[in-house]
Amino acid sequence: MLISDMQNFSEGRTKARAYFCYLFSKNIQNRLPSPSVESIIPRLLKIKAELENCDGVYLLDNRGVQVSPTFTKNRQIDEDAGRIRSDRAYYYRAVKEGRCTITDPYPSLMTSDLCITASQPVYDDHGELKFVACLDMPLNEVIKISRSSKFDKFFTTFFKYSYAIFSVALVAVALLLFLKGMQSFFVYEISPEHFNIKDVFEATILLTLALAIFDLAKTLIEEEILGRNKENSISGPHKTMVRFLGSIIIALSIEALMLVFKFAITDPEKLLYAMYIIGGVSMLLITLAIYIKFTKLKIDE
Repeated sequence: MLISDMQNFSEGRTKARAYFCYLFSKNIQNRLPSPSVESIIPRLLKIKAELENCDGVYLLDNRGVQVSPTFTKNRQIDEDAGRIRSDRAYYYRAVKEGRCTITDPYPSLMTSDLCITASQPVYDDHGELKFVACLDMPLNEVIKISRSSKFDKFFTTFFKYSYAIFSVALVAVALLLFLKGMQSFFVYEISPEHFNIKDVFEATILLTLALAIFDLAKTLIEEEILGRNKENSISGPHKTMVRFLGSIIIALSIEALMLVFKFAITDPEKLLYAMYIIGGVSMLLITLAIYIKFTKLKIDE
């Protein structure tokens, strides 16, 4: 199984879950006075018939014990009845969330291929959990179900190439700023013998901006073109904004420090303007910290 398949599943997971939830809700009525195994199994088999490549369907009770055989494509596995499934994600997640869920891909015991399990809790009219209906589906079939339309694919490709063009342009700008910053060392003859704080700060600002733009281009290439999203970290547009604004804050801080030295020597009365920049940088830093906190909480949820 390719890594791209796992990525495609991750991107289409919401669509896949919505599709399986629709199948469950259409075929298995919930909140009935007295749901029973006999009334649910025929409806599960109907769902299985609608899904041509379904690996199997089965029913668990409210304790996670399988109360039906496993109905696969070609046969009925009677010995599965009575097996305890309470430690399986498709059981405890459905019970905990109280809604239809799908698991992460895992190796199927029946086929040894990667599959997912969609599960739907079944409640009586008093809201008491009675059963959990489950169906196993091969991962490649789930990807087909959740695959975007041709219209979506066109714009996905279009945006990917657009990001590539902008990324190349940003790398070129970063390279020019880097060369200009390095050139300053030769134009101003920056050396231990000829050391001018103003010239050093100007070169540092150019190099810092080059780094900020290059870092932005690198993030765009990694996430929007190559599709690399690091786990347990802020990703996507959040990560791009955080890294870019962080570099800008550093550049502005250096600029403010340079102005402090400059005005302290040439015109102390203008130090107030440098303090305005420092205040602005402080506000940016505080706002960025708040942004990181709330976006991180949202991602963790």
